[in-house]
Amino acid sequence: MTKEEIILIISDKLRLVRTEAGYTQDKMATVIGLSKKTLVQIEKGRVMASWTAAVAICALFKDSETLTTSLGGEPLEVIETIAREGIDYRKEKTLGGKIWWKDIKKTDEYILQQNLFSKHYRILDAEAYRIFSSFDEESSCKRLEELTTEQDT
Repeated sequence: MTKEEIILIISDKLRLVRTEAGYTQDKMATVIGLSKKTLVQIEKGRVMASWTAAVAICALFKDSETLTTSLGGEPLEVIETIAREGIDYRKEKTLGGKIWWKDIKKTDEYILQQNLFSKHYRILDAEAYRIFSSFDEESSCKRLEELTTEQDT
């Protein structure tokens, strides 16, 4: 998934996110830092949200079912993985990939999974903490191998 794809999805789902939150257009525009005119243009499909607006929407509405379903998981994880071009440090605890994830490779201590929607990869430790994310399969497999080798030594 690319920034452009995220922007397209969020622009397309903005009205649903706003409705789900129970906000008027005025309130939503204020919350995400846009003019009402710009918000209306995005909701009507005449313009796309900016990357900054997309990030703000994902951050402020991170619990939105619409966003979670549209992005195939936690909105901030997808945004952060794209923005940082991968993540390689221990983050928050996950649900272990029960929804939206397929297991690619397992070791005793780690699991490599791929998101069914965004297609990004992540490595979870034995306690289901996300420690690595990337859209690149090769670098994800390489990092899993490094972690497994570190564990063996």
